[in-house]
Amino acid sequence: MSEITEKLGQIERAFDEFKSKQDTVIADEVKKGTADVVRKNEVDEINASITQLSDELKALEAKANRIGAGEDDSPEVAEHKAAFGKWMRKGVDDGLADLEAKALNVTTSADGGYAVPEEIDRNILDLIKQVSPVRALATVVAVGTSDYKKLVNVRGTASGWVGETSTRPETNTPQLAEVPAIMGELYANPQATQRMLDDAFFDSEAWLAAELADEFAKAEGAAFISGNGTNRPKGFLAYTINTSADGARTFGDLQMVKTAVAGDFAATTTSSNPGDSFIDVIHSLKSPLRNGAAWLMNSLTLAKVRKFRDVDGNYIWRPGLAEGQPATILGYAVEEAQDMPDVATNTYPIAFGNWKRGYYVIDRLGTRLLRDPFTNKPYVGFYTTKRVGGMVVDSEAIKILATRT
Repeated sequence: MSEITEKLGQIERAFDEFKSKQDTVIADEVKKGTADVVRKNEVDEINASITQLSDELKALEAKANRIGAGEDDSPEVAEHKAAFGKWMRKGVDDGLADLEAKALNVTTSADGGYAVPEEIDRNILDLIKQVSPVRALATVVAVGTSDYKKLVNVRGTASGWVGETSTRPETNTPQLAEVPAIMGELYANPQATQRMLDDAFFDSEAWLAAELADEFAKAEGAAFISGNGTNRPKGFLAYTINTSADGARTFGDLQMVKTAVAGDFAATTTSSNPGDSFIDVIHSLKSPLRNGAAWLMNSLTLAKVRKFRDVDGNYIWRPGLAEGQPATILGYAVEEAQDMPDVATNTYPIAFGNWKRGYYVIDRLGTRLLRDPFTNKPYVGFYTTKRVGGMVVDSEAIKILATRT
């Protein structure tokens, strides 16, 4: 039995125990107006263990799916990669600038910076995708310039009924809207001692990729969700959000569905339950967009949502019970994003949508790196920059669940 299969079994058994005890808690709350404190604490402990097991499962799956460096072993690529590795370790460029110019990579400037080899760059992006949920869900476009624009059809075509010999008056034509990429410069400055770099058994390329992926993923995670669009991507929560339905909202505005309770979800009673809001969110999304849709929330919110049931008494959260199968809420995949807001008064703790249609991540080709052995001796710094953008493209494809009346 693989570690992943064993972990899936542990999650399934923990969830069965969780359901049994949570059912008792809910029954007491509905019948008596209060629940047994001991039993409620037991439920919270099991809930926390499910979260931990789920995190361990994700780590195992990420390890199993880890993608190595690129397979391009042409002489030109191998020569550039070898020269880049020597420059990383010793600071000796040995014609690295000429190799980059020959390969038509990002040009070198007088600051001594160089372009990260393409296969290492791809490895960094693959590692980031395993950590950054929005990047993993969204459409990612690689561009060579920062002036990328996406044309979106906002419809407007009209039609009508006519008789056989009636005139055919002109109808409205479809309208296109232009959505420009909102770019920012992302940077990181990982540090290694010169002794580490000199060590023949130290894989400097793998170390650099892992360090940059970790730092870039943290910065991206916040920007793609709530970035204000100034020197960084514009996150989807930074757009105007209101209750107007599709077709009635201004293009670019997102629709929210309210829980009808300030800072919380509806209580479980004989006539209502907190799962109703989630059903409302699903059906606020047009049916063609629901295929491939997914939920986004942080782990604290998810721990709360695990306790919710639908009108038939079924828990709306279900664990993924097969390798590669995600946990779901009402049949739709759920991803954890720690930068999503907590449940509080007038916040947007949960998002749902078809992220491939709704949000675009724009990667400007060419990660640049500057080797700095002087600023923080005995450490060698690798100041790295990359242009990254993000924006909502189809505002009908993303819905927000708001904890407000």
